[in-house]
Amino acid sequence: MVDRGASALSLPDDWPAHPDPILALNLMGSFDWDLDTGLFHMDAQAHEVFDLRPDEYDNHPESLAIRVPAAEAYRLDGAVSRAMKDGSENYGAYFRIRRRDGTLRWTHTQGYIRRDETGRPRRIIGIVRDATQELGDSEARREQDLRSAARREQTNVVQLTTAALAHARTVQDVIDVVKDTHGLTHLGATSLVMGLVEAGRIRLIAEGPAGSFVPGTLVTRIDEPYPMSDVVRTLTPCFIESPEEFAEGYPVLWPHITDLNITSAAYLPLIVQARPIGAMGLLYSDRRGFSTEERNVLLALGSSIAQSLQRAMFFEQEKDLATGLQQAMLPRTIPSVRGADVAVRYRSASLGRDIGGDWYDLIPLPGGRVGAVIGDVQGHDTHAAAVMGQLRIVLRAYAAEGHTPAAVMARASVFLHELDTDRFATCLYAEADLSTGVVQVVRAGHIDPLIRHTDGSCRRVPVDGGLPLGLSAEFGRLDYPVGTLELDPGHTLLLCTDGLVEQPGADLDEGVHTLTALIASGPDDVRDLADCLIDVAEERGGEDDVALLLLRRRGLETGECGGRLQQHVAPGDPEALTEARHMIRAAVRTWGAGDRADEIELVADEVITNALMHTEGSAVVTLRVLTGKDRRLRVEVEDSSSALPRRREAGESGVSGRGLLLVDLLSDAWGVEARGGGKCVWCEFVVPEDD
Repeated sequence: MVDRGASALSLPDDWPAHPDPILALNLMGSFDWDLDTGLFHMDAQAHEVFDLRPDEYDNHPESLAIRVPAAEAYRLDGAVSRAMKDGSENYGAYFRIRRRDGTLRWTHTQGYIRRDETGRPRRIIGIVRDATQELGDSEARREQDLRSAARREQTNVVQLTTAALAHARTVQDVIDVVKDTHGLTHLGATSLVMGLVEAGRIRLIAEGPAGSFVPGTLVTRIDEPYPMSDVVRTLTPCFIESPEEFAEGYPVLWPHITDLNITSAAYLPLIVQARPIGAMGLLYSDRRGFSTEERNVLLALGSSIAQSLQRAMFFEQEKDLATGLQQAMLPRTIPSVRGADVAVRYRSASLGRDIGGDWYDLIPLPGGRVGAVIGDVQGHDTHAAAVMGQLRIVLRAYAAEGHTPAAVMARASVFLHELDTDRFATCLYAEADLSTGVVQVVRAGHIDPLIRHTDGSCRRVPVDGGLPLGLSAEFGRLDYPVGTLELDPGHTLLLCTDGLVEQPGADLDEGVHTLTALIASGPDDVRDLADCLIDVAEERGGEDDVALLLLRRRGLETGECGGRLQQHVAPGDPEALTEARHMIRAAVRTWGAGDRADEIELVADEVITNALMHTEGSAVVTLRVLTGKDRRLRVEVEDSSSALPRRREAGESGVSGRGLLLVDLLSDAWGVEARGGGKCVWCEFVVPEDD
């Protein structure tokens, strides 16, 4: 059959100026297809075969769509493509065309593929002819075969679409699968609409192609005169088999879609457990009516899409619930910190209802200090989130009480061990003195911190660490080493969980190297940098949460320390007390206290004496200059007693009891702060700059 008419393929190169008269005598039309330009020239007899007038064809193959149904064109294009790809010199195929009066007629085409010296197809010349008489009595059988082939093809499309839907997690994934050309186009539809039922209304979630949206149909009531409303209300599909039927049944909608040349449509209810969750419409422009087999195929497709949509909606609801629970466990707001710019971010994993135990926290501390926490509780479930919430709160409480960083971590580990849980947690706690830039870091099985310098370079800071929280208490290894690093003005401290570092197929060092390079090339502002890092984590995906905290120390003009001195005074050591007094006298004069020098010395001496007299331990005296709106000299005396000083009235002949009265009278501000198991009494004096 393929060789029939092969003798007619010797066409002169000046075609179509002089077509072979033998072709015309045999009612055959000829064509010349230039593959470089895409022009498809046909002679007059070929126009007759396709039942086209000259003004209905512009030498482009797409113009034949008015005569060649989409399913036939798809099958014919496949035959031509296979011949060009496998090196064949010719091809032949039977296909149907729809004549002007709407009847279908069998047609045969045969083409010869001309290639250049490289074997690339450049031109196809061939013939088309009416094959109705040739097929004769076998037409019915061939029609049946073609219908069977089409049915198999549609069934295959449904199977492929169902397989693709199995991997769809979100509603948008489902829409993408349905609108994919391997699904919608292969079913022969030219337009799609899909809506979900929400509170007695149908909300449109997909429509296509572009430009086919009907105004006023974004949200419609179920009782409105639209086909999707009907199928949702009745739970039965609606097959519209002609334009006339569409116009008569839905006069409100029809005028808005006449430009789409719709000839038929299939509207399907999307039903799950006998409840409608939405509806889908497939609109066609090259067919009238639906066979029983086609209706069954479409119903099967609708059922598969409904199940996938339900699963996708459950997934999104569970993910929203998990994200909301996770966010509720995290700090609602991050306090502003004097002397620093802070940014925090959190990204939940793509695991539906699974929820992680990642967290961050920022804890303002006395004396211009701040505690930064990053941690990750083992597991991805609500129990991990609950443990995280408790652990975050107690760690904040221990830090606010004034415990040292090592004590904060040890106490948190004991707390986690005593909970009724088998979970452990990695954690990193950094306590930064923003006036000096000194940062004390304690690490419990967590990844090291990173520092970004003012020139943009970034480095990992190795810090000795201990076991994760919970495990260190279980094995009696609560001694956490404390690392110290310097955070200069303009430098940024970055703490993160391993979800930002770990990458599939790469070890931790590679992940850290990639992260440092990303930070180095990122924006300067900590908020913009945090957004950049979390966007990269979002694009990469992954099955782990990401928590991120960035702290950038500001420059000296924002209120940094201009000097700092410290002296330890043991009880019963008069020399240490004398040295402390000498240190105070020298410091206040060196730092330009001026007329207030005597007041500062008197108050400092009184606070030190009270600490030594009314406690059993030693005292630590710290002097520092704070710059900013006002230049201030701050005196701190720390002791190991938790008993707070009390203001008392002195007796008529006694001297005891006047100490706090002097402190209150001579200092500009004073107070008491908890420090671990003890306290710190502080006083501040405004000291103008020297002229």
